[in-house]
Amino acid sequence: MRQVVILFLPLLMLFACKKSNPDYKKDVADAKYIHSIMEKYTDIIVHDIFSPPVASRNYTYASIAAYEAARHADPTYKTLEGQLKDLKGIPQPDKNKTYCFELAAIKAMFLTCKKYIFSEADLLAYEAEVMKEIEKINIPQDVYKNSMEYGEAVANHIMAWSDKDNYKESRSFPKFSINIDEIARWRTTPPAYMDAVEPHWNKMRTLVTDSAQQFKPIPATPFDTLRNSQFMKEAMEVYEAGKTLTEEQTAIANFWDCNPYKMNITGHVMHATKKISPGGHWISIAKQIMQKEKTDFVKTTQIYALVSLGLFEGFISCWDEKYRSNLIRPESIINEYIDQEWRPLIQTPPFPEYSSGHSVVSAASSTILTSVFGDNYQFTDSTEVRFGLEVRTFNSFYQAADQAGISRLYGGIHYRPAIENGAVQGKNIANYILGKLKFK
Repeated sequence: MRQVVILFLPLLMLFACKKSNPDYKKDVADAKYIHSIMEKYTDIIVHDIFSPPVASRNYTYASIAAYEAARHADPTYKTLEGQLKDLKGIPQPDKNKTYCFELAAIKAMFLTCKKYIFSEADLLAYEAEVMKEIEKINIPQDVYKNSMEYGEAVANHIMAWSDKDNYKESRSFPKFSINIDEIARWRTTPPAYMDAVEPHWNKMRTLVTDSAQQFKPIPATPFDTLRNSQFMKEAMEVYEAGKTLTEEQTAIANFWDCNPYKMNITGHVMHATKKISPGGHWISIAKQIMQKEKTDFVKTTQIYALVSLGLFEGFISCWDEKYRSNLIRPESIINEYIDQEWRPLIQTPPFPEYSSGHSVVSAASSTILTSVFGDNYQFTDSTEVRFGLEVRTFNSFYQAADQAGISRLYGGIHYRPAIENGAVQGKNIANYILGKLKFK
């Protein structure tokens, strides 16, 4: 027994000599931690194949949890409690305890991210890596404990709040029914003929806007199969564009494809290709800009929360219109009335045409990022490099959003009004959010 004590003494002495790092707050307050978690989160969202609306929800609650924990590190920032619908009673720090709020935010973000994905084991393994790195900073034990407990309290509160947004209930709502006799209405498209995605998303609780209908766009062009009708002219524009695509137009369509689940068929074999969602693409752009600008920790959580809210509100508004107008896709109308063999460059997604989701959320995101970083902001977007595509450079966020929008016409999946009116819809939503929320 004495020998065991003697052998253990050096370990106790080593632990006792391990000093706390007086600069621990500076070392933990590195936005790289938030960026790395968000990047890993996106990887898992892609792997788990979440639809664009659901992905926007995933980003939103995780970002809000991180912000609400982090904001205490800078007293100039305000809580979103009372500003977002039904958000109240967020746990507050104990004035008698010392915290590292950046660490609390890291903990809060990891916990909330895990709730909204399937591949929890992957995130848990990554969390272990990050926390192992943070432990080397030598945060005082009491501060570490207080911070981790506070981050967990905030995360639990945000997760409980998210449980009341009608998402769980919507999982058991009936499937969208298709009447093939109504030729103006959406129907499934090749190659997978997938069921309609999230037909009840307009029943989700909005967080900033009054309702899903608040920013309803002007109606789509009336359906008409007469050759000289406005609707058929719009269909012909998509058809002709698809037949005469330039190399640049093809590159644009592929860069902004952002189809989380593309079905490929080779002979009798079908396999899926997973890609980032439209919302994930704009989260990536925000990350790249913040890294370039070296935004501080709290500012980083704020921008992620703001962009995510634009995505979330944008998809609710857009999906409300999609299943109200229930408009047929270009591929279906072109195959039936113009050219049976025509196929779009990119795969038609499984939901109605009007308005364009990418146009809505791209306009919303670009408006929000412009409000933060200014107009005429040149940047290079490398989001799609991981999917085998080259970088693209833009002179402003608005230019990027406009390109994302027109990519849908080049890709053969949207008529022009869905793109242009969707952009107006997205800008209106973003401007409302910017006018409503006060972060400082």
